[in-house]
Amino acid sequence: MKKKSMMTRSFQMLTALTLGLVLSASGVASAANNAAADKTFLPSDKVTSEKITYKNRFGITIAADLYLPKEIDKTKKYAALVIGTPYGGVKEQGAGLYAQTMAERGFVALAFDESFNGESSGEPRHVSSPDIFTEDFSAGVDYLGTRPYVDRDKIGAIGICGSGGFALTAAQVDHRIKAVATASMYDMSRVKRNGWQDSMTDEQRSQYLDQLGEQRWKDFANGSPQLTPQFPAEIPKTGVDPITSEFFEYYVAPRGHHPNSIGAFTVTSDMSFINFPLLAHIESISPRPILFIMGENAHSRYFTEDAYKMAAEPKELLVVKGARHIDLYDRKDSIPFDRLDSFFRENLK
Repeated sequence: MKKKSMMTRSFQMLTALTLGLVLSASGVASAANNAAADKTFLPSDKVTSEKITYKNRFGITIAADLYLPKEIDKTKKYAALVIGTPYGGVKEQGAGLYAQTMAERGFVALAFDESFNGESSGEPRHVSSPDIFTEDFSAGVDYLGTRPYVDRDKIGAIGICGSGGFALTAAQVDHRIKAVATASMYDMSRVKRNGWQDSMTDEQRSQYLDQLGEQRWKDFANGSPQLTPQFPAEIPKTGVDPITSEFFEYYVAPRGHHPNSIGAFTVTSDMSFINFPLLAHIESISPRPILFIMGENAHSRYFTEDAYKMAAEPKELLVVKGARHIDLYDRKDSIPFDRLDSFFRENLK
């Protein structure tokens, strides 16, 4: 019973978050120590960044941070990357760190907030949508490909955690994305439909859908949707399972805390994920290449391992020794930026 309760608790939190305290030479900085830049990482003197907005095809205004090499020559054409956040995260966290670091290496890089979340528009707030979050990657390609200094034939995508699934899904139909990399990938449609490690039974799913149907009536009557639990103000000392504790280490602690990242989505958003298999056509990305990156000790590694098996060549699986799931959000000594650099240079040419 204790094990079952822990699994239930984990799934509940994964539904809410789904998707360290020591700052070291890895290059991590707390939001409090970097408040002027409103980022959870230190700014680089090798790049410039600016806040931008553009619309996706649903008319939602996407807020993004555009990172450029400081010495960029805008009369030339550069390779570009659109980078998505961990599920429940915002552009000022891990996605921004990836974008800044890749800009240091000569890429034009864009980190964005998903529709309905962060500084992006969309009502009601904190909706989670597999279709729209996938579209947000293509909207980033729209923006980048219309910059005069971007070579529109050299645009790639990076997805972290849940956005890894969205990046791959976008690439299934958007041939403008020439190469894709994922880090600590979560297949959100799989975990919502099947539960953690596919432990949900058909009967449990049916009962959950009954509950979601009832919640829709409540939301309609109340005039606003119910949200899943938000991140707590501080990390609880007891009663937290290992997976939730790991997420709290990033999102709640100073390591990765940002006020725009509340960890909550509308409860009824799960209906869309249960009905929308994100990676159903992953093999169709071929012959465009995919780089899958996961931590050796990541609780989420089964998502990456299975996606790698389903994908067609060319593909690569890179396992980072000793790394957990969240370490690929912000630990610069764990994130294989050298391989990301070479991967995109080899395939965006």
